[in-house]
Amino acid sequence: MRSFFAEQAMFADGWGDDALIDVDDEGFIAAVRTRQKPGGAEHAGGPVIPGMANVHSHAFQRAMAGLAERMGSAEDSFWTWRELMYSFLRQLDPDQVYAIAAQLFSEMLSNGYTAVGEFHYLHHAPDGRPYARSIEMALALLRAAEETGIAITLLPSLYAYSGFGETPLTGPQKRFATTPESLLAMLSDLRETTEGNPEIRLGVAPHSLRAVNPAMLKDLYAGVTAFDPTAPIHIHLAQVVKEVNDCLTWCEKRPVQWLLDNMPVDARWCLVHCTNVSTPEAEKLAASGAVVGLCPTTGANLGDGTFPFARYREREGRFAIGGDIHMSQTPVEELRWLEYSQRLALRRRNIAASESRPSVGGYLWREAASGGAQALGRKAGSIAPGMRADLVVLDAGHINLAGRRGDALLDSLVFCGNERMVRHVMVGGRWVMRDGHHAGEQAIAARYGKVRTALIA
Repeated sequence: MRSFFAEQAMFADGWGDDALIDVDDEGFIAAVRTRQKPGGAEHAGGPVIPGMANVHSHAFQRAMAGLAERMGSAEDSFWTWRELMYSFLRQLDPDQVYAIAAQLFSEMLSNGYTAVGEFHYLHHAPDGRPYARSIEMALALLRAAEETGIAITLLPSLYAYSGFGETPLTGPQKRFATTPESLLAMLSDLRETTEGNPEIRLGVAPHSLRAVNPAMLKDLYAGVTAFDPTAPIHIHLAQVVKEVNDCLTWCEKRPVQWLLDNMPVDARWCLVHCTNVSTPEAEKLAASGAVVGLCPTTGANLGDGTFPFARYREREGRFAIGGDIHMSQTPVEELRWLEYSQRLALRRRNIAASESRPSVGGYLWREAASGGAQALGRKAGSIAPGMRADLVVLDAGHINLAGRRGDALLDSLVFCGNERMVRHVMVGGRWVMRDGHHAGEQAIAARYGKVRTALIA
């Protein structure tokens, strides 16, 4: 058992002064007490807040950041960006994916993310044939997570079609090809490899309604529920207008509407994006208990649209944040864009605030951390007994945090400037980032630099 002393600590219902946080040998918080003397406890070194989950990641896309910011068409959109992504992934091998993921994960940790949900669909070799071991790419991602120390929920993706109506996969999409049976076999192999590691969870990710058919979706749900009744289930939904229109043509229902009407959506599910949903869909989604995985910087970069967050918040809907294409590697920017996109759409300020929760930054961090932990199936997201010790220590000496206390710290963290204000990061009771630096960052960055240079040459 170890104890950590924090002059300020953020809890689900407020803040505590002079807090002692006891962490057991398994990495769980054993006890939290406030108004204590430090005694022999280790000083945390600043205000302590719960770590953030990045619930939606395609790690290999980190190496693409900045490559699609030139006009290719008068109607540039998600679809034109996707063509660049397809051409990029033609050449990726497991060693390159490992190098890219390690760089990304170390960046995430240094900015306050403590867990990641890896929505993993790049399964096969460039020619579309499975590797000798079908989980070769998945193992590369797990190796990167273990090297850096980030907790990971690995979500192998079911991807069978290129569009509604069972349109066959083409070209680079053949690297994604899976069936419910092959995906469940991957899960079994992964469980044998990862069993006993508390920082690794397994789930599934039916890619989207356009990439699976209803029978496959139901078979996968039944299979993963038998595998693990608590396993997270993630799915892309309603990211772009064309997807919504194509879904209406296919079944006369919108994507979120169809899923809620046809599948037992509950707290295990994370519906990613949901950018183009109707108000009735948002209200019904809030009532389901599922988490919406919002990716604000990606939605802005690709021109996807804006989720109806204000109405969803009024209905106490659960939400989390994700980096997706990884133009940003910090939770601060995701939360800021979430709020600012709503302000621009509604032409008023402080959308996430309410009379009972007046701090925008405090509300966004608490709810995204808690919703993110739920989406990743991780017992974390708040500083409380029984939770994993996933902790972020803020730099109290940073000029933007000077003189700030309580939720005012989070208001400044989220909205004030772009300089890093994170000092230390702990995952599962183990320090993985100290004084703003990851121990392996130089070697990781050097390896990544060589891979990226080769990829874009």
